[in-house]
Amino acid sequence: MVSLLSTLLTSASALTAYEQVLEVTENNVANSSTPGFAAQTQDLDAMPFDPSEGSAGGVTAGVVQDSRDQYAEQNVWQQSVLLGQANQNVSTLTALQNYFDISGNSGIDQALNNLFSAFSAWGQSPTDTEAQQTVIDNATDLATAFQQTASGIQGVEQDTDQQLQQTVAQVNSLVGQLQGYNTQIMGGDRNDAGLEANTYSTLEQLSQYVDINATPQADGSVTVLLGDQTPLLVGTQQYSISSTFQVPADATNPQGPPQAQILASDGTDITANVTSGQLGALVNLRNQVLPSYIGGSYQVGDLNTMAQQFADCVNQELTSGNVSDGPPAQAGAALFTYDTTNASDVAATLAVDPTVTAGNLAAIDPGPPEVANGIPLALAQLSAPQDAADEINGASFTDYYGNMATEVGSALSDATSQQTVQQSSVAQAQNLRQQVSGVNLDEEAMEVVEFERAYQASAQLVTVLDQLTDDTVNILSTTT
Repeated sequence: MVSLLSTLLTSASALTAYEQVLEVTENNVANSSTPGFAAQTQDLDAMPFDPSEGSAGGVTAGVVQDSRDQYAEQNVWQQSVLLGQANQNVSTLTALQNYFDISGNSGIDQALNNLFSAFSAWGQSPTDTEAQQTVIDNATDLATAFQQTASGIQGVEQDTDQQLQQTVAQVNSLVGQLQGYNTQIMGGDRNDAGLEANTYSTLEQLSQYVDINATPQADGSVTVLLGDQTPLLVGTQQYSISSTFQVPADATNPQGPPQAQILASDGTDITANVTSGQLGALVNLRNQVLPSYIGGSYQVGDLNTMAQQFADCVNQELTSGNVSDGPPAQAGAALFTYDTTNASDVAATLAVDPTVTAGNLAAIDPGPPEVANGIPLALAQLSAPQDAADEINGASFTDYYGNMATEVGSALSDATSQQTVQQSSVAQAQNLRQQVSGVNLDEEAMEVVEFERAYQASAQLVTVLDQLTDDTVNILSTTT
């Protein structure tokens, strides 16, 4: 039969349980803005109720439940890695676009148009020394424009190299933090909500840099993989990645800049698996996008191709002509020079031969028939070539440069659009996670009111039972 004492003990147990509920609720409210925190719920377990056996029932505190949803977390990571990739693309492509001006007001485009105009003016006065000097001056300006553009893109490449190395270091640093959290969790802090919040906040930061797969283990630790294949963290063991720059054995342009490589902790090349996030964007920019302009291990670069073909075309025209008929006829001199030993260095080394003077420029096309201004007229026609030999991949030099600039602008536009989309997607994913796992202050307020009243009621019952016990003891004492 249930006694007053057992009923008193049951009420006291309920008070303890309600107090733990209020503590969990208080912790939820206090951490409602803490990054990575998921709301917790204190379970209440029913105690057996059997009056014949003396079991008075009641409740006791059970296990604290975590509301964290792994699918919601993974959704945030998936969107964050794409945002990190878009952010890096926008940053680097913006810097790259600064070196491609298609307005005609600066850079290669303006210098090229000025040189074509100088060729045309020279054709009107083939023996005019001033017109010939203008050709040399404008050719020098064009060579300088190529050098400056190549140097600028090389600067972007160097910045990309530095960012790549810094990003690898940041990935290793964040994984190192996670290793520390795993160590604490496996050391006995498994139910520490603050530690769990730090873990998931760090995982979200990591997801901006690389595509991760983080899986909670039975011991409370988190296993982290890069690209579902390469381990970064297993238990308390960290596997650091590294970066290097090497010319591949199968390089078709071995004199070009080396390729960036990402290596696993055992030295395995995992570059092909690093395709998203900030690190993936940097690898792609470094190995594909930038080399397409200034060269790499597998290509000489469009800027170098244009510089070399234009220089060769102009030089060929000038050296095929004569400065005078003689006798003997005086052949013209080549105007441009560049590094002939490295196809990836043409734009950076393009220059006008300092020994060339106005009197060395050949205007006479020996024909037959001979044309006194044939060479400058042929050079002026390079602005809109009639011969396929004077084109690059079917485009004029002006159009070829315009295509390069358009590609940069288009890629930047796509990256900016992707950035906007991903910013919205990340916000949506975070909002969904908040709805599932976040702290709802209205619900917590209702929880506080509900259990405060339950606590007050149980406390009142304890007071009544305590008084009844005292009265019963006094009655029994008087009777005896």
